[in-house]
Amino acid sequence: MTSPRIAILGAGSMGGAILRGLVGSEVAAAGITVTNRTAEKARDLAELDGVTSIALESQPTGNADAAATADLVLIGVKPATVPDLLREIAPHLKHGTIVVSLAAGVTVATFESILGADVSVVRSMPNTPAFVGKAVTGIAAGTAASSEQMSLVRALFETCGEVLEVPETKIDALSTISGSGPAYVFLLIEELTKAAVAKGFTIDEARRMVEQTFIGATALLDASDDDPAELRRRVTSPNGTTERAVAVLQDANLDQVFARATDAALARARELAASS
Repeated sequence: MTSPRIAILGAGSMGGAILRGLVGSEVAAAGITVTNRTAEKARDLAELDGVTSIALESQPTGNADAAATADLVLIGVKPATVPDLLREIAPHLKHGTIVVSLAAGVTVATFESILGADVSVVRSMPNTPAFVGKAVTGIAAGTAASSEQMSLVRALFETCGEVLEVPETKIDALSTISGSGPAYVFLLIEELTKAAVAKGFTIDEARRMVEQTFIGATALLDASDDDPAELRRRVTSPNGTTERAVAVLQDANLDQVFARATDAALARARELAASS
């Protein structure tokens, strides 16, 4: 199945990002149906080529209607509302439908216990750079997902970035790195921008310096065969200013800070899984 009929139930932030990657791709040649709660959000998505957009406030059965005609269904609602949505659509899914979770912390077992054996489940964890085609998405097969179905799901997510196939036992850990990772990067940019402003630069000057530095550094990393440690060493002249700054950062035990931060995110993912 190279061109499935696709439904995205809850095409909000992440679902909407995936949608924009799919529009115009070969994977979505058979068309995409999306649902949102409000007519306003539905109107925005209806302007995209090949997209049928449903507002649940005017079509309350929209989720079931969209799922009933789809070969591949992406679940993009908030984790707490996933079980209710699955119970709503379960009676309407065709045999062999692939259901892909975008929800953090909701396990394959939860999906399979509600949807039954006729449906193949795949759990995924994309990140927000999907908006610009630069996502990292982890995918994990459920018990019934075939290699052919996994190839199709991989092709879907490759329309908006890189894909890693991992066992489900690693999906929560992956979410603490690539899933939450953009927030860590943006926090570093925020704090370095504050430091620039404190040194007398305007907010506009500070943002231009800091944001372009991050963009340039990651572009250099992408274009280089060297690892980040080697690229860092090239910037850090012996007894120079950068060496002094890096020493301060290393004295802050950043390795331990990131370990604690990702451990906290992992603990929360497990809480979500336990409550679903």
